Amino acid sequence: MIGSYVAVGDSFTEGVGDPGPDGAFVGWADRFAVLLADRRPEGDFDYTNLAVRGKLLDQIVEHQLRQAKELAPDLVSFCAGGNDIIRPGTDPDEVAERYERAVADLTSVVGTVLVTTGFDTRGVPVLRHMRGKIATYNLHLRAIADRYNCPVLDLWSLKTIQDRRAWDGDRLHLSPEGHTRVALRAGQVLGLEVPADPDQPWPPLPPRGTSEVRRDNIHWAREYLVPWIGRRLRGESSGDRVEAKGSLSPGDIKSWIEAVA
Repeated sequence: MIGSYVAVGDSFTEGVGDPGPDGAFVGWADRFAVLLADRRPEGDFDYTNLAVRGKLLDQIVEHQLRQAKELAPDLVSFCAGGNDIIRPGTDPDEVAERYERAVADLTSVVGTVLVTTGFDTRGVPVLRHMRGKIATYNLHLRAIADRYNCPVLDLWSLKTIQDRRAWDGDRLHLSPEGHTRVALRAGQVLGLEVPADPDQPWPPLPPRGTSEVRRDNIHWAREYLVPWIGRRLRGESSGDRVEAKGSLSPGDIKSWIEAVA
């Protein structure tokens, strides 16, 4: 019976791609917090989301994990290192060593640390060629989780989020349905009874013609790829002026989800 939960990480855990009211995001971690809170008496659950888009592993460790340790919750979800891995020249072995030091420190204070792997990027145009690095990092994360007795939210094996409907228009972040399926899988990992099956197949889609696919690719490159490359060249991060959501009420999260449904 988890009574407190802190989510740390980058854009994935912040919820980018799953819009709520007033320009905020919901995301899998907020949806997962609702699943946890539903198992407790009303008002007897504390949830804090410290994730900020664009953050690297060391930034997450320095700022977010410090706050997470101060809160000393029953559960922390720790998803980090993905933005490091996709940078040219990074070594997944070295990133994993830094991740393990953080897990060792975190498990000394927190009841349970939920380790989160990376996605299978074979269908993501920009990240497809990095699939080997991501797979190597995932293997390290699983080994780290074994050493510190951490449950694993394995996104690589969640095949239903490889459907294009599970992704936002930028093809880098999950859609609301994608975030929902991840939240359901997180619940399964911790042994919760979840209201739906994250592995449920999607309804069939009509086939798309070559011209439609080409048009979609041109639109995506203009709207998302070029600005993304521009930020990398300028040394900017999408999270430079973004504040973490902080403490959230599961009741408010439910209201946000209903407002945009």
